[in-house]
Amino acid sequence: SFCLMICGLASNPRMACQSVAAVMDEQALLGLNPNADARYRQRAMAYFEQLKESQDAWEVCAEALAKGIYNDDHVKFFCFQVLEHQIKFRHAGLSAVQQQLIRETLMKWLQCQLMNAQPEKPFIRNKAAQVFALTFVMEYVTLWPKFFFDILSLVGLNPHGVDIYLRTLMAIDAEVVDRDILHTPEETRRNTLIKDTMREQCIPSLVESWFQILQTYQHTHPELTCQCLEVVGAYVSWIDLNLIANDRFVNLLLSQMSVEELREEACDCLFEIVNKGMDPVDKTKLVESLCQVLQSAGFFNVEQEEDVDFLAKFSRLVNGMGQSLVLSWTKLAKAGSVKDAAETLQAIEAKVPLLLQLLVHEDDDISANIVGFCYEYLHVLKQLPQLTEQQKANIEAVMLAVMKKLTYDDEYNFENEGEDEAMFVEYRKQLKMLLDRLAQVSPELLLEAVRRVFTNTMQNWQSAQFMEVEVAIRLLYMLGEALPASHGAHFSGNMAKTSALQDMMRTLVSCGVSSYQHTSVSLEFFETVVRYDKFFIVEPQHIPNVLMAFLDQRGLRHSSPKVRSRVAYLFSRFIKTLKHMNAFIEDILTRIQDLLELAPPENGFPALLTNDDQLFMFETAGILIVNGESPVERKQALMRSLLMPLMDAFRLLLAKLPQETEEERQAALADCLSHAVGFASRTSKAFSNKQTVKHCGCTEVYRDCLQTFLPALSCPVQRGVLRSSVRSFLHRMIICMEEEVLPFIPAASEHMLKDCEAKDLQEFIPLISQITAKFKRQVSPFLQQVFMPLVLAIFEVLARPAEDNDQAAALEKQMLRRSYFSFIQTVTGSGMNEVMANQGAENIERVVFTIIQGAVDFPDPIAQKICFIILSKLVELWGGKDGMVGFPDFIYKHIVPACFLAPLKPTFDLSDAQTVLTLSECAVTLKMIHLKRGPEFIQYLQQEYLPSLQVSPEISQELCQVLQQPDIKVLKNYIKVCVILTRPL
Repeated sequence: SFCLMICGLASNPRMACQSVAAVMDEQALLGLNPNADARYRQRAMAYFEQLKESQDAWEVCAEALAKGIYNDDHVKFFCFQVLEHQIKFRHAGLSAVQQQLIRETLMKWLQCQLMNAQPEKPFIRNKAAQVFALTFVMEYVTLWPKFFFDILSLVGLNPHGVDIYLRTLMAIDAEVVDRDILHTPEETRRNTLIKDTMREQCIPSLVESWFQILQTYQHTHPELTCQCLEVVGAYVSWIDLNLIANDRFVNLLLSQMSVEELREEACDCLFEIVNKGMDPVDKTKLVESLCQVLQSAGFFNVEQEEDVDFLAKFSRLVNGMGQSLVLSWTKLAKAGSVKDAAETLQAIEAKVPLLLQLLVHEDDDISANIVGFCYEYLHVLKQLPQLTEQQKANIEAVMLAVMKKLTYDDEYNFENEGEDEAMFVEYRKQLKMLLDRLAQVSPELLLEAVRRVFTNTMQNWQSAQFMEVEVAIRLLYMLGEALPASHGAHFSGNMAKTSALQDMMRTLVSCGVSSYQHTSVSLEFFETVVRYDKFFIVEPQHIPNVLMAFLDQRGLRHSSPKVRSRVAYLFSRFIKTLKHMNAFIEDILTRIQDLLELAPPENGFPALLTNDDQLFMFETAGILIVNGESPVERKQALMRSLLMPLMDAFRLLLAKLPQETEEERQAALADCLSHAVGFASRTSKAFSNKQTVKHCGCTEVYRDCLQTFLPALSCPVQRGVLRSSVRSFLHRMIICMEEEVLPFIPAASEHMLKDCEAKDLQEFIPLISQITAKFKRQVSPFLQQVFMPLVLAIFEVLARPAEDNDQAAALEKQMLRRSYFSFIQTVTGSGMNEVMANQGAENIERVVFTIIQGAVDFPDPIAQKICFIILSKLVELWGGKDGMVGFPDFIYKHIVPACFLAPLKPTFDLSDAQTVLTLSECAVTLKMIHLKRGPEFIQYLQQEYLPSLQVSPEISQELCQVLQQPDIKVLKNYIKVCVILTRPL
């Protein structure tokens, strides 16, 4: 009655209790409403923080909950959040009185729920359950052992109370049991203790309460019954199974399997019971007794059941039972228990008819849920020494089921694939796993079954539905992975397999099915042709027919953009495999000429192929020219006729670009220019170590391309797009043209270093590094010339101010810094000492200082590692007796301190793999200094540097002894231990 009185007072959402009004910030509470303006919301957030951090201000929230002062849902939720924070993060700091206050608050709030006519909103009940669960976790073992007794005594069988009780049990499961949540070792120990204490003290009482709830509410409150079934399913994994798996409980569950609102949850509950880990013999008995009851209750008559949602759950239950039996059989077979294993195998076999009914069910969810059991059953058969006739018949039945279920249905939307289509694609992947497993169990049976289906369908493809034709070709395609062959050599070796595949491929390419008017069939045809491309080496007489299919309206000119796009890619793969197609080269090039045209930006007509598809076409054209057996002159002429239109178009468009004033139009032109460069670049992928640009006489045409494309670098508009594409082209040319590309590099570099951003430099540095690594001394004069301009451009960009919270700019600078260090590493590591040595003392010092800074000051282990590699190399180059004047002094003043200061930084995290590698390079640098300076270095450490760090003479001597040992691993480990020991605990 007191609660009712308080709840009545609370009809004013602002307040009903003056003592609280003085303390609660009413203005802040207004900000809890999702529709409140930003000012109020900020105030509410600040108030939340204030209540969380205060020693006792949170108590007003406890009072508000206990007395039901507020009836605004957002305020109630807020109060629970404040309470949650205290329990989760400050429980140990609360006084005994405050802890008692929390317990009393929760029980008073719960008492109010019993009297309320309407239950709270679900989100408040869930939050309350979380707070109950957190309190339980903190106090059950020590302060509140009667937690469940108190709750059950209070709620009895009151529906509102039972609801909170069940929600609390699920919240406790999430905190204590749920294996998907990661726990610390301390939490794991605590959770184990809680479960052990519960098993000793209260689990039988809880199970009894569940039985009473299930029995009492099964007809009146189906939602509570379902909640209770969920609780049983969650707890059964760690409590004594005999409390649940007994006649009384199982009969109740089975009776609920026949109640429409309860049957799905009852099914899930039985699934959890079956899934519980236990002795294999006991598990077999449990599953068998359950099956017997289910079968006699008529649940195995799947075809008579119309509720697909229930059948999906039932299928999952059968899957769980089947997999449990397979696991039992595996354990028993391994242990050598012949009799028990045979009985379990018999139990598995008895489930196969049901498995097949569910697998072949027209609803894919029902079928997908049984795939796991089917897969494992086939694995069992694979391990048996000999198969019975029944087992062979089962394999055949599974094959037919898989073939049937692989078939598309009428509703599949090929033009606009949505969620349903994506689910079917995923389901097909599961079926493919079954097919692969079938191939392991009985490859002969599978090959024969596919051959039968394929041959029958191909004989009547004109009158067959598209899904039948598609699945027949798909099965042939899938055999390629199910019956693996080394490097796709399906047409050599095993004669039975080879001749069957050869027969099917011959039928596929000669029966005319490539003309079938459906995208799925067209795609499957070309996918299969390319998967078995080695067939055309064995029977080359079929190449012309297939080439025509690729080139006409069946392939590259198909009405569907999806087919055209995929065929462009598949055609390039086909041509790559069958390189020697000399007789067809010029004919193919003529037929695809219109597909190689650069689509002008002003053309309103959509092109047959997208730009990405055209990349494959240019690569294909390049491969045809390069791998053909024509004389060099002919190859040169063909390559020129392929690239000349691109160059002509490029010149025209580049001249237009600066005159354009509209941003959108400029972007369209720049994209078009970028595509032209990309297409030219892609043709160069055809060259190899055997067939080089020079060998094919194509140097001149690519040189012309360079001369055509490089002026784009100085274009004043759309610089990012143009520079990026020309830079990529240069990367390719460095690989293909060798030293022929070198005359173009200085001018290109000069343009690329003008007015550049961090990203430009970051992408330019790999180009210079590639040139340095590839040509070494040949490019030394150029590198000496470009070195400081590049370095200064980098310094200038890094020095630009940026907003403190601009993470994108910070990341860009970090990546540029890494690229810069990588560049210096490439230069120092390529044996061109003179590149840096000739930059003048002031510049050298400036550069080396940045390396020291990178090694010590920036908490970026990847960059730090590179910096120590550079320092080690510089010591090797300049640190010896005949090294650079003044450098030994620099070693002692700056490099040696860097080796000690970097690992001592608090940001130097030894749990990070990159940081450990940095430490390793740091040790290598110290070792290199010792190698170059000898006893002088040891003397400097002992007499000057280490004493300056207040290192004791004993440790100093120990370090110097380790440093002089030949094995560097000893030094690495020593430094690592030293760093760990210097860290505060």
